[in-house]
Amino acid sequence: MSGPPTLALAHVSKSFGAVRALRDVSLELFAGEAHALAGENGAGKSTLVKTLAGVHRPDSGQVLVNGEPVEFAGPADAQQAGVAVIYQEPTLFPDLSVAENIFMGRQPRRGLRRIDRGAMRAQAGALFERLGVTLDPEQPARGLSIADQQLVEIAKALSRDARVLIMDEPTAALSGNEVARLFSVVSSLREAGCAVLFISHRLDEIFALCQRVTTLRDGAWIASEPVAGLTHDDLVRRMVGRDLGAMYPKQDASVGEVALRVERLTREGVFTDVSFDVRRGEIVALAGLVGAGRSEVARAVFGIDRWDAGSVTVDGAALPAGSPTAAMHAGLALVPEDRRQQGLVMELSIERNIGLTGLRSLRRGPTISRRAERDRARDWALRLQLKFARLSDGVGVLSGGNQQKVVLAKWLATQPSVLIVDEPTRGIDVGTKAEVHRLLSALAGEGIAVLMISSDLPEVLGMADRVLVMHEGRLTAEIPRADATEENVMSAATGRAA
Repeated sequence: MSGPPTLALAHVSKSFGAVRALRDVSLELFAGEAHALAGENGAGKSTLVKTLAGVHRPDSGQVLVNGEPVEFAGPADAQQAGVAVIYQEPTLFPDLSVAENIFMGRQPRRGLRRIDRGAMRAQAGALFERLGVTLDPEQPARGLSIADQQLVEIAKALSRDARVLIMDEPTAALSGNEVARLFSVVSSLREAGCAVLFISHRLDEIFALCQRVTTLRDGAWIASEPVAGLTHDDLVRRMVGRDLGAMYPKQDASVGEVALRVERLTREGVFTDVSFDVRRGEIVALAGLVGAGRSEVARAVFGIDRWDAGSVTVDGAALPAGSPTAAMHAGLALVPEDRRQQGLVMELSIERNIGLTGLRSLRRGPTISRRAERDRARDWALRLQLKFARLSDGVGVLSGGNQQKVVLAKWLATQPSVLIVDEPTRGIDVGTKAEVHRLLSALAGEGIAVLMISSDLPEVLGMADRVLVMHEGRLTAEIPRADATEENVMSAATGRAA
């Protein structure tokens, strides 16, 4: 590369107490280049990003802008230097409009310093037009899907005319078309001289978008190298320090009686006439594009949302509409798509989160037994190979993959007969993905009926005994494992199959 890097780290180390998050890490981001950052959860990627963004100061080493050492006193300094970050979890103000979120603190003004709302709406609209998406700038942020929230974050970053764009799992909740639009935007930013740091657990995206890749493992720099000439296996080996083995360890299981039956389920304006069943020992995937209605069906089955017509039965017993309590008592468990907002109480400890679904069984007289709560949490932590320091630590200190394991532990502790998992491996690393897949296969082997909602086609094809495909609120296909291909699943997902 000619000239100094736009943004760089030189021999940076960072510790939090006894935990060494970064150890002598160097990274160079050049104008006009998309540079991938790869590594398992807990490898140090988030700490590296927050160091570049001015959230953390290095204990040793330097941050350099255009070859000159700088000291960011906070995120505002990094933004002033042209660094914009799109974090994995959206951070919008729910009661403000989309446009207000994009320009928070930087609203266009007119006379008497009054906010020019017309100009703000117009500029927000232009950003969405540049992204190739249709989103109303006046719409409140509350109620936006994760995909739309992510798009607002991307527009916010673009509005700052950043010279360095750091994208932390920006595609995790996007459909194929939205990912293609995003890649087009990244290409135009590169052509305009922007340096892009792209973080994704989807290795195909790294190979499709990036020119170079830096790999971290256990906080240490492993390699920085051109993507050209690397294979998927090469990159995985650098990330995990070993050959990963089977990514989709699907075991043959004995399929038993119907555990979950959904008949002609309808919620007006959301989904219509949805019927399917899931048998014990079976993994059934619910596939489709973002907005097809998959998560909404799961929420209705579990009783979070009321349905308008149809029925749900678990082991032959009919469930009432709109009652999660009845669903839990019947043996249903739901691992939601958004683990931080819907699956965990981030202010509570690991052990308390795991115990939330079984407070009645943990009661000793009028109080909850802390010992019983801790024993239960320790048992599930060992079974799911959870990586933690203390069970009393806040769940927020865990990596994304380990947070997902806590959500799984919380629901598996209820001993369900039917487990619904919505995007079970969204935003987690390849090593933990294989662990989650192995767990789902083992649960099916124990006779649990598993309904898996996933936007990851290789995951669907690798793990499902049957694939149900939704398009615009309707089931459009049911495909047995032996016949399922990316082509026929995508055909049904886009409405091209009967």
